[in-house]
Amino acid sequence: MFDVFYSGIKPNQFPHEREADSIEHAQKLCRTRYFWWINYLSDYSGFDFLWEPVPWQRHQRHAWPSQWQKDAGVYLVPQAGYTDTNYHSTPVVNRVLKELDKWQAPNGIDTSSFDWTWHPDPTDPPYIYQFGTQHQRTGGPQYCVKDATDIKFVDQIRIKTNRVATAIYEIDHMDGNAGKIPNTTQRVRYFDNYRDTLTRLAKNVPAEHEFIWVCSSVCDYTNFDFSWHPEQWQATMLHVFPSNEQKFGDTFFMHVPSFLDKIKYAKLLEWFDTLHFISGISVTRYQLPKIQYHSDTLVDVIKNHEFQQPVVQFYRHTPCDVVPTINLWRTVTKTTIPMAADNSTIIAPREIKDHIQQQVYDYPHIDKTHRSLIRPQLQDIVFISYDEPDAEKNWQTLISSFPRAQRVHGVKGMETALEAAANLAQTPWYFAVFAKTRLYEQFDFAFVPDYMQQPKHYIFNARNTVNGLEYGHMGIIMYNSAGIRKINQINDFGVDYTLSFPHESVPLLSCYGEFDQTPYHTWRTAFREASKLAYFEHNQATVDGAYRLKTWQTQAQGPYAEWCLRGANDGVEFFNNSDRELVTVKQAFRWEWLREYFAARYGELE
Repeated sequence: MFDVFYSGIKPNQFPHEREADSIEHAQKLCRTRYFWWINYLSDYSGFDFLWEPVPWQRHQRHAWPSQWQKDAGVYLVPQAGYTDTNYHSTPVVNRVLKELDKWQAPNGIDTSSFDWTWHPDPTDPPYIYQFGTQHQRTGGPQYCVKDATDIKFVDQIRIKTNRVATAIYEIDHMDGNAGKIPNTTQRVRYFDNYRDTLTRLAKNVPAEHEFIWVCSSVCDYTNFDFSWHPEQWQATMLHVFPSNEQKFGDTFFMHVPSFLDKIKYAKLLEWFDTLHFISGISVTRYQLPKIQYHSDTLVDVIKNHEFQQPVVQFYRHTPCDVVPTINLWRTVTKTTIPMAADNSTIIAPREIKDHIQQQVYDYPHIDKTHRSLIRPQLQDIVFISYDEPDAEKNWQTLISSFPRAQRVHGVKGMETALEAAANLAQTPWYFAVFAKTRLYEQFDFAFVPDYMQQPKHYIFNARNTVNGLEYGHMGIIMYNSAGIRKINQINDFGVDYTLSFPHESVPLLSCYGEFDQTPYHTWRTAFREASKLAYFEHNQATVDGAYRLKTWQTQAQGPYAEWCLRGANDGVEFFNNSDRELVTVKQAFRWEWLREYFAARYGELE
């Protein structure tokens, strides 16, 4: 057998093993063709110390691996020099002992979870080998090679740390969840923003609590790992953990002295110069309370709600199970978020209540980017007819494309017919389609009301085929059913029934006004519209109103163009002769009265 040498602690593997200062020293002492170089740290069970290289490898140094490195520090070396090293893959010489003098371990780690037999590659230059924890690349033990100054990070294995910050502080958002975080040192009340809340908190932390956790009552910490720690070079940063998907979260890891020193220079917490947003670890917010309402507006619902939580979900028809997470850092980030196109489902912060007067839009911070999360409720369609010649044709056109449409026929009086339609509809609003109009091909009844405003009617444009005007007259109207019932109950409406209730003009073409089917029907439509326009021009003149009235009186085409012009001018004359009294003008709402007025003037032509 060949000579055996070692350096340092005696391996006690062979009776004839001798100590040498180095491999070069061992070569000088060697009396055989080769010698073995071994160490006391390895398990040599089953290793063949009678092995010899083939002749063409006799000038190489032969090395065997450990479980950690390609080089276990076990060599067969030629007695007279060697040109290179031949690294063998087998057998593996397992390290079984640790080098106690080279390891430095911090406090708060689980020493039983780490394999201390690790060793570096002997061919490496001298390093301080830094091991990480389950959280970071730093924070674990160090393996220090003699005379080393440079650090090399080892990601091969990591140690588990059990250490925690010295204290856990809880911010109480007055949501009823405070006190659920175990081992809390102190609880503080949320200010109106996190900068001021954290500053006030940090000023009252005792000196022995250098590092602290700051948690929030809005979050669930059941599965949170409080053993987390930052990288060593990030120790003095303010670390922010996201809440759900919200980057600006509610959980902080703070180095108190550094925070107090720097926060005075940051007007906003977002401007804190050593802010570190954590990725890959998220804290779950508690589910928002879901408040269902049954009115046609959110305005009074929010004004009357007693907020017990910082954020609430309100819904009319459908709640949202997974909602966006609002940023609670300061007032301007606490946005109201509608989640349906009709704004019937929203999440709103507590602060909104102090702003709303007439509409939810009084609150200045609204995020409209999530309005596709909930499908809005489509409103019913009701076709209203009385005696119009083309009623059946127009009804068939409508129902062939929209089978959900319903019909009200033969009800006397426009306000009575509209209320009958409201009673027929099963939705808070309904689209009223009038029998003398033909549906515009591209109108799809997809428009929805806005629950963030007060209830109103929505008026769509119609294109008048007789005089070319295009505005709300004869257009499809989406009526608020409750508004119809209310105004009919008090019987308090003006010369234009629709405009007597809050309303909004929607510049979308909805239909064609083909009202010139007979002399009487042509005359009747022109009479009613011109008398109303004359009334409005008398009480509140506008450029658009004057233009429309003049067009009705002077322009018409088609087989009954003459009756359109007669009707318009008769309507203006009727208004002027009525002493401009609203009660008199409102007679034009009655189909029977209009028939009698026409017959008295022109006789029964049909």
